[in-house]
Amino acid sequence: MSSDSGWVLAIDTASGINVGLAHGGRPIDSRTETSSRKHVEELMPMIDELLGAHELTASDLSLIAVGVGPGPFTGLRIGIVTARTLSVVAGVPVRGFGSLDAIALAWLVGESRPDGDVVVATDARRKELYWASYDSSGKRLSGPAVTIPGGLPLLPVGGPGVEVYPEAFVDRIAPGAPHRLDAALAAALIDQLSDTGLEPAYLRKPDAEVPRTRKSALASTAKLRIAYRQEKR
Repeated sequence: MSSDSGWVLAIDTASGINVGLAHGGRPIDSRTETSSRKHVEELMPMIDELLGAHELTASDLSLIAVGVGPGPFTGLRIGIVTARTLSVVAGVPVRGFGSLDAIALAWLVGESRPDGDVVVATDARRKELYWASYDSSGKRLSGPAVTIPGGLPLLPVGGPGVEVYPEAFVDRIAPGAPHRLDAALAAALIDQLSDTGLEPAYLRKPDAEVPRTRKSALASTAKLRIAYRQEKR
């Protein structure tokens, strides 16, 4: 699906909130919210403001692209559901891309592109990082995975995770390495990013799970009988 001739909106909620616009394969504008706890309140207003700044509506888009992570359960779910809803309402196609892949590609096509393999990392909380490694062409070599900062391959590192654990990457933060996902650039490069589908990459089970076995909220019948007899005495 080519997007060279139209407007592309990119949405990513794997690390904070990032929305961006591109037109004709060129990045145009973007908005960023670094908080990872304001997706419900901020995402749709940010999209509306970005589109409005360029006198656009969702129906003017040729494509909506959304990052599928890896990332936290709530953030990814809100981002993907928002993109799918906009797609249905506006009649615009939607496709997914890997959030780490987008950061890596932006790094590897930039002016400060590294000569060899690199690692891109984002905050996974719980003192861990999501990460994947790439060669100098942007091909993914390993990952995505989640591990402690010391468990990453010994390669130059970029991405939002670097700022969370700078002490873990002394002398490994390459000059020009990205510190966030540029959603406008992701929109511009969408044809170079693999179509991942719209299945979110959680890499972890959600914190809230349906119990496997039901527990009765009432005491057993035998216990109720005993309590009743004691009261009668």
